[in-house]
Amino acid sequence: MPIIGLNFTAVQATRSNKPVSGEIKVNSTPTITAVKEITMRSLKDKAITMEFEFATDYQPDIGEIKLGGNIVFIADNNKDVLDQWGKEKTLPEDVSVEILNHLFRRCLVKIATLAEDLQLPPPLDIPRVVKKAAAEKAR
Repeated sequence: MPIIGLNFTAVQATRSNKPVSGEIKVNSTPTITAVKEITMRSLKDKAITMEFEFATDYQPDIGEIKLGGNIVFIADNNKDVLDQWGKEKTLPEDVSVEILNHLFRRCLVKIATLAEDLQLPPPLDIPRVVKKAAAEKAR
């Protein structure tokens, strides 16, 4: 099931002016909000487009970054995906895993840049280089 493309249609990023003390918890959540079949003229085939929201929340209530967009892919069986979405508002597991992994890869990179601009922590752990002496003390 190849993913054909991902388009961002909305970006919202806010940071409060509250003083921050203690631990900051960062939570990122992708949500599929709509699924429909489309005709791709260039491929002369039908594909599925999914609208999504991807939110990263900073607690205790210091900021939030939201992305919106759509992702287009060709499923092995579009009918099964559309039927399950229509009945249960869920995706088949194999489709869900591929779509969510792609969303995490693409969205977290974009959110990391926005977080830096807002002076918020990055939404994922970034490796840090330390001096040898400090690394040996940590052992």
